[in-house]
Amino acid sequence: MTRWGEPFRESGTLASASVVDQAQIAIVVIDRFSLLRYWNPFARELFGFVDGRDYVGLSLLDIGIHESDREHASQLARRVLRGEPWEGTFAVLKGDSTWIHVRAQAVPMHDGNGEIDGITLIAREALRSGRVEEQYGLLERIGSRLANSLGFDSTVKGVAGILVPQFADHCFIDLYDHERLIRRVSVHAEGWTPPERTWYGVGDEVRYPERHFVTQALRRQETVVSGDHLLDGVYGGRADTVSRQVGVTSAIAAPLRARGEVLGVLTLSLSGLSPRQKSTYGGFDRDLVGAIASRVALAIDNARLFEEERATALVFQKSLLPSGFPPLDGLTIAHDYLPAGPLSAHGYGVQTQVGGDFYDAIPLSAGRVGLVIGDVEGRGPHAAAVMGQLRAALRAFAQADREPADILRELDEWVRQLGKPDDDGGGTWIPSVSCLYMVYDAWSRELSYANAGHAPPLLVTSDSVEALELEVTDRMLGVRARGGAGEDIVYHQANLTLPIGATLVMYTDGLVERHLPGVAPDTADALARLVEGVTEVADKDVRQIAEAALDSVPGDADDDTALLVVRTHSDELALREGWFRSEASTVGEARHLAASTFKEWGMDRDQAELACLLVSEIVTNVVIHATPHPVHRAFTGGGVLDSEVPFDTGGGEFDEDWTDLLEEVASSDAVEDPAEKEFLLRLRRGACAVWVEVFDHDLRLPRIRSAAADDEGGRGLYLVEQLAARWGSRPTPDGKAVWFEMPMYGGEDEDGAEELG
Repeated sequence: MTRWGEPFRESGTLASASVVDQAQIAIVVIDRFSLLRYWNPFARELFGFVDGRDYVGLSLLDIGIHESDREHASQLARRVLRGEPWEGTFAVLKGDSTWIHVRAQAVPMHDGNGEIDGITLIAREALRSGRVEEQYGLLERIGSRLANSLGFDSTVKGVAGILVPQFADHCFIDLYDHERLIRRVSVHAEGWTPPERTWYGVGDEVRYPERHFVTQALRRQETVVSGDHLLDGVYGGRADTVSRQVGVTSAIAAPLRARGEVLGVLTLSLSGLSPRQKSTYGGFDRDLVGAIASRVALAIDNARLFEEERATALVFQKSLLPSGFPPLDGLTIAHDYLPAGPLSAHGYGVQTQVGGDFYDAIPLSAGRVGLVIGDVEGRGPHAAAVMGQLRAALRAFAQADREPADILRELDEWVRQLGKPDDDGGGTWIPSVSCLYMVYDAWSRELSYANAGHAPPLLVTSDSVEALELEVTDRMLGVRARGGAGEDIVYHQANLTLPIGATLVMYTDGLVERHLPGVAPDTADALARLVEGVTEVADKDVRQIAEAALDSVPGDADDDTALLVVRTHSDELALREGWFRSEASTVGEARHLAASTFKEWGMDRDQAELACLLVSEIVTNVVIHATPHPVHRAFTGGGVLDSEVPFDTGGGEFDEDWTDLLEEVASSDAVEDPAEKEFLLRLRRGACAVWVEVFDHDLRLPRIRSAAADDEGGRGLYLVEQLAARWGSRPTPDGKAVWFEMPMYGGEDEDGAEELG
C-alpha cells in the first residue's frame, strides 16, 4: 500500500479510460458540428440512452433536450467553439419519458495544432446535492420557462415539472375560486400517486386546519418552513398515515400574490420517494421558494388575464360567424373556425389575434342554398369588423335572390366603403377580400358561382380528391381602389354540375400556410398533405372529413382558418314540373298536377289544400298578366266562369275568390310571341317542406297591394304571405319566378319546417 500523499508506485498505472468509465459524472464529447462522438457509462444512465440504439453521429439535441432549451443548447455550442467555457442548466427528457434537469459545464477540445475541434460536456443531475449555485440556476430556469408560457394550465403544470423531483418530491398549487381554495396541481416524484380518499386531489376544495403551516403562510403573507411534516387531506387520519408511509420530512408553503391580490398557495415537500443528500428545507430554501412563488403568481395572473382576453376576442369573433345551420335539403354540412396563434407585437407583448375569415350557408328560394367562404386581409379588430359587416351584407344580397356575380359587384363597393384612414400614408386603407359565393340546387345538382380571388375548394368523389375546376376567377374585392378610381372590375359567373354524392371542402389560406418553427410555409406541400388527409377519410361523414382536414397540415398557424365541408345527397328529394299555356283553362290543370303530386308525396291533406289554393293564386296571377286577350269572368253560385267556360274546381274542394285580379285583367296587354304564352310550374319536395315555383316571361315582379275594405281585389299575394311559410319572387334571364314554401305536415312538424327558413 502507498501511504496517503505518496505517489502511486504499483506497476500498472490506471488508464484514463478506466477512470472516466468509473466516474459518477456524465462526460460527453461532441465534434464541431455538435454530433455525438463519445459518452461514458454514467452519461448513458443520466440521459437515459435507449439500449440498442446507436447514438454516434446524432445531434446533441437528440439526447432529449427539451424544445424550449434547444436554442439554449445551440448557443452553448457556438460559444464554446469560440473558445469560451460555458456552465448552465437545461431540461432533458430521458428515454423512459421522465424529466430531469441537468447542470452542465462545457469546455473546448483542442487538436495537436491547438485548433478547437470539439466540445467536452460534463454534466450531473441538478439540485439533488442542494448546492446553492444550482438552486439559483433553478430560479433562472423557472423564470425563463414562465416567460414563455401563456396558457394557464401549461404555466402551473410547467412549474411543478421543474420543481419535482429536483427540488421537491411533492408539489401542490391551490388557487382561490372566489372564497374557496381549489387544488389545481398535485405532482409527485417517481410517478407516485396518493391512495384515494387520503390527500386532496385536483379539483377538490382544500380546507386546512387553523394552525396548519399553510394557513399560517396565507394569514401572514409570508413563506413558512414546516417541521410538522404531516400533510392533511380529506380524511385526516388516513392522510397522516400516508404521510408517514411515504416518509414526508419537510415542507414549505409560499403564498401566491400578484398585483396586491392573493391568488393561492404553493406547497412543496420532501419525502423518501427519491434519494437526495438533504432531507429538510432551511432558511435559504425558504427564501428561494418565496422568490419562485412571486414569479409563479405573476405568471398565473398573466395567464389568467391573457386567457380572459383571448376568450373575449374569440367570443367576439365567433359571434360574427354562424353557430350552426338549419337542416338543408340535399346537403350535410360541417364547419369549423380556428383562430390564429398568439402574435408577438413589438413593444406590446403577446397579442390575441382575431381575424377576418368567414363562411356561411344561406337558405334561398325553392330549397336552393348559398355557400360562402372568404377571407379579409390582415388581422385584428378592424379585419373582424369588416368581416362581420361583409357577411351581413352578403346575406342580405343573397336572400334577395341576387345572382352571384351581382352580389360580388355589390360587395366590392361595400368593401371600399369600409376602408379606414391609413396612419402611415395619410390615405385610406382598403382591405382586400377573397370571396367565393356559390348557389347550389340540390334537385339539379347545379352549382352557380362567382369567385373573387379565392382558392378553389376540394372536390371529393368516390374516385378522387382534387381541386374543383372553376371556369372563372376574378380579382379580390376592394382592389379596384388600389388600381385607380376609374378602373372597372367585372365579376363573372359560371355554372357546373356536381357528381352524385360529391363533397366540397371549402377552406381559407390559414389552413395551407401553417409552418414549423423556423421554416417558411410551403403552400404546395401543405395542399398535398391536405389532399392526402382528406383522401384517407373520403368515405367518412363530413365531421370526420373536417377534423382530418384541420389535422392534415402540421405547424403553427399565423392566420385564422375557416372551414366548410358540404356533402351533397338526394335523400327525400323529388321534383315534378309541367309547361302550361297562359290561359284561364290551364289554371285548373296546373292545380290538378299540384294536388295529385302532393298526394303522391304524402303531404297532409289540410296542408295540400292550402298549397293548392296558393298554387291557384300565383298561377292565376301569371295567366292574367301573360294572357294575350283579356279574360272575362263571371261569379255564379256554381263557381267562377272564365270566358264563358266553367272552371274545374276539383269537386268543389277549392273555391277561391279571384275578384282581386279584375283590375289587372282590364289593363293587361296582349302578348304576341307564342313562346311567351306559356308558364312553367315546378314542384319540389324536401324532407319536411314543398316548394312551388311558377316561371313566366313577364319581367315585372309582383308586390303586395294594400286593399281597402271595400276593394274587390288586391288580396291575392296577401293571402300567399299569410298562409305560406315563406314566399318571394326573383328575376330570371328571360322573365321571373314566383315561389312559396309550405310545410308538408301540420302541428308540431310545422314548427320544425319553419326552422328550415
